Amino acid sequence: MASSETALAAGRRPRGVAPFLRSQMRNIAPFLTLIFLSAFFAFASPSFATLDNLGNILTQVSVTGIIAVGLTFVILCAEIDLSIASIANVTGIAVAYFTLQESYVNIANIPLPGAVAIILSILLCALLGLVNALGLTVIGIPSFIMTLAMMQIAAGVSALLVRGQIAYKVPGLITTLGSGSIGGIPWIVIVAAIMLLGGHLVLTYTRFGRYVYMVGGNREAAEYSGLNVKLILGAVMVISAVCSGIGGMLGVAHFGSAQQNEFDTYLLDSIAAVVVGGTSLFGGRGGIGNTIVGLFVLGVLNNGLDHVNIDSFLKILIRGLILLAALVINVYAQRLREKAAE
Repeated sequence: MASSETALAAGRRPRGVAPFLRSQMRNIAPFLTLIFLSAFFAFASPSFATLDNLGNILTQVSVTGIIAVGLTFVILCAEIDLSIASIANVTGIAVAYFTLQESYVNIANIPLPGAVAIILSILLCALLGLVNALGLTVIGIPSFIMTLAMMQIAAGVSALLVRGQIAYKVPGLITTLGSGSIGGIPWIVIVAAIMLLGGHLVLTYTRFGRYVYMVGGNREAAEYSGLNVKLILGAVMVISAVCSGIGGMLGVAHFGSAQQNEFDTYLLDSIAAVVVGGTSLFGGRGGIGNTIVGLFVLGVLNNGLDHVNIDSFLKILIRGLILLAALVINVYAQRLREKAAE
């Protein structure tokens, strides 16, 4: 019975180069974009195509990559998290706040041990993610609205903690991972690579990863199969918040200070990395591999534009146009899949 169904499905599958290219457009387009951008900037600027500049690109996209790991889980479930940048910011500020002698949680103005400050900060971002999860799954607030509210809540907490000041001191481990290096390789690049690899392994080889794809691919079918959809949706919201928090802590060490609105640009960057890489906004298609390609596209684009001295305002416009193109491809690919399924 299974073999006959497989044969029937194979018979329905379109054959030929053109149908294959159309079906894989969402994956092929980012690769072609990356190749084109790399070739163009290498030709336009001799300083672009060097190993040192490759290291610069990897470092520049590391914080975005860490945050984008969790966001990939959310988008694969056909949801969105607009609070990632604010949660990254409040967690980075919190780890500095808990480290300061003036912190009100310290008794007799004794600074908290670095490990305790890190744990408290991770618990804070996990708690914010849990609030997102409860709003989405228990109350039934759409993720767009729920995370939009959380974006403001986290920004408010950040403002209360720093009160317009700038904090510089963070635990030694965070300083090492955010701004140190080993063998000439920045630790922040290594951490980003480990988290991207871990996200890929979870999505590809674990039961939870399969459930994420099931929820994103067909939520009703997942519910009928007995899957606890709300639990999966809540879990990915918490994962997104924790990844954002880790990115925020390392980002503060990398930038050298913790201040309000420091991570605002990372909201668009992280969403762009996931979507430009080819992960479907409709859920169930894509993954960490696509996110990595999207990170390189953004990294090459931003770095290359700096090498050719393009007007900073034009740079913002070009990034917006590329994101728009990725959205068009994403929607068009979804329509092609729907037509093929009919």
